[in-house]
Amino acid sequence: MTTLDPEKQKLAKEYSRISRRVWLAGTIFSAIYAAMWLFLGWAVSLRAWLVQMELFANPWLLVPAFVLVFGGIYSLLALPLNYFSGFVLPHRYGQSNQSFKDWVIDGLKGMAIGAPIGLILVELLYLALRLTGDLWWLWAAGGLFVFDILISNLAPILVMPIFNKFVPLSEEHKELADRLLKLAERANTKVRGVFKFDMSKRTKAANAALTGIGNTRRIVLGDTLINEFTIDEVETILAHELGHHVHRDIPLFIAFGTLMTTLGLYLASLALKWAIALFGFASPADVAAFPALELILGAYGLITMPLNNAVSRWRENMADDYALQSTGKNEAFASAFTRLANQNLGEVDPEKWVVFLFYSHPPLGERIAKARQFTPS
Repeated sequence: MTTLDPEKQKLAKEYSRISRRVWLAGTIFSAIYAAMWLFLGWAVSLRAWLVQMELFANPWLLVPAFVLVFGGIYSLLALPLNYFSGFVLPHRYGQSNQSFKDWVIDGLKGMAIGAPIGLILVELLYLALRLTGDLWWLWAAGGLFVFDILISNLAPILVMPIFNKFVPLSEEHKELADRLLKLAERANTKVRGVFKFDMSKRTKAANAALTGIGNTRRIVLGDTLINEFTIDEVETILAHELGHHVHRDIPLFIAFGTLMTTLGLYLASLALKWAIALFGFASPADVAAFPALELILGAYGLITMPLNNAVSRWRENMADDYALQSTGKNEAFASAFTRLANQNLGEVDPEKWVVFLFYSHPPLGERIAKARQFTPS
């Protein structure tokens, strides 16, 4: 039976504590940065300077130009913190296998994908602001709903392969693939196959997932999971992922997320009117108000984060129950999550306030205890 490593739990607590402090520093810095653009008048000055140039008189060009300047400066200023959190800290605690060169390449890939998508979404947001008046928030929420559906469907075949190599499990792992496909069949889930991906090129952590929707749904396993875990342990981890499908969690999360986004955008539409009066913006569609919109939505995200995490923990608990009931392998489940705690430096007994604020999954200690107390029927 796999047992918890006390030394690794000591490191896990340190790692988690430092990670939370880095997150807090980044959050405060983002808020101060946006606030300075508003209170020091930089946002209005940048918009006025851009409009003076004939090229940016067109709002279709003005919006991306403003956002690129605003976001570009922020990215440069935040680079040291991102370097510490994304490269230095994981290496310090033995969680990363990635070279500095590969870390930079990943960052450039992320920027090459994220920047165009982000600019398109911002363009559509400001189109709604210009054309739909006080109902812009409803149109924006509808657009984000469609985007969520598209990205959930396309990410496994268009985005994820840019960062990792996905290959079907070889004959060497035929027993594992057959077990997982049978597990999916019992869960009435159609999948396009079982794939291994080269997780070890970046991290020592292990993971698995059921990704995609519709005809892109597939089981993906990190090579770290396949190499370090037993077949029974991998089966219980995938049973948990299949539990999300059985309980229809993907559509539930999309619906809940859409509801929360719609509420957030509606509240933002009200707060934006106050910001217009305070800072002298021309209208809600004035791109100079973009930093205000960022602050408003950022504050909403922080306030609602505990609720979002509570809903997620509720569904994760249900998926754990399904994994235990469908496999009957409670010892393998407990062993798998004990191994995850050791390998991923997962904290098994975080403080309650930490769970309340930050945890989208139940603490590992609770999950391991539930498995050990479970009696197969």
